[in-house]
Amino acid sequence: MEMQDRSVIVTGGASGIGRATALLLAREGARVFIGDIDEAGGQAVAAQAA
Repeated sequence: MEMQDRSVIVTGGASGIGRATALLLAREGARVFIGDIDEAGGQAVAAQAA
């Protein structure tokens, strides 16, 4: 699936399957918005995806 320039919301993106999904989508060119109760973890994943 072509993800370039698509916007995606990933809930639970700070760890586990959500984290892996967020990183994969970012690597494929999507704009990823990460939501998680663990705010610091979500920010860490966002920094890693950038």
